Amino acid sequence: MTVDSSRLAAVISPLRRTLLAAAREREDLPEIPDAQVEVLRALPRGTVASPSDLAEALGVGRSTVSNLLATMEDAGLIARRASAVDRRRVEVVATPRALGWFDRFDAAAAALVAEAMAALDPGDRAALESSVPALERLRDGLVDLRHAAGAASPEASRTVRDGLVDLRHAAGAASPEASRTIDRSRKEAE
Repeated sequence: MTVDSSRLAAVISPLRRTLLAAAREREDLPEIPDAQVEVLRALPRGTVASPSDLAEALGVGRSTVSNLLATMEDAGLIARRASAVDRRRVEVVATPRALGWFDRFDAAAAALVAEAMAALDPGDRAALESSVPALERLRDGLVDLRHAAGAASPEASRTVRDGLVDLRHAAGAASPEASRTIDRSRKEAE
């Protein structure tokens, strides 16, 4: 069986955006830029990481992470502290407020997917259920490709920059702070 990769890619992005918007609306959550969401996803409850660890995990430059962390700290989403082991090392942790929002978001997203799936016929539900492991492997493969491209590749930099431009347009006027963060990140990617 041949997979139409263009069709799959064209479905994934709007599906993700729709789910994000619907979950935020359901829980009356603030709009957090995708870049900040990715930082928070890298900091699950009980996890600490250094800014350089986050940059590596997210496949972005240290200065990009530094700007994101400054904005997120101002918004009360993360806290930075000196490491207990090495006082010269900075640790980053998600705040209880951010973790609470994430818990609510994840619960709302799961409920929305369950509701939408319940409206599908049994064959579609079975197909979606059996596709989850393949989608997880696809995600992992895309992460590997992204990391393999590295920041040194002009093509990878263009992709990151173009994605940040798209993200800025998607953020719109809802958050001037988000637009400034995205603008700084875009300039660093150029």
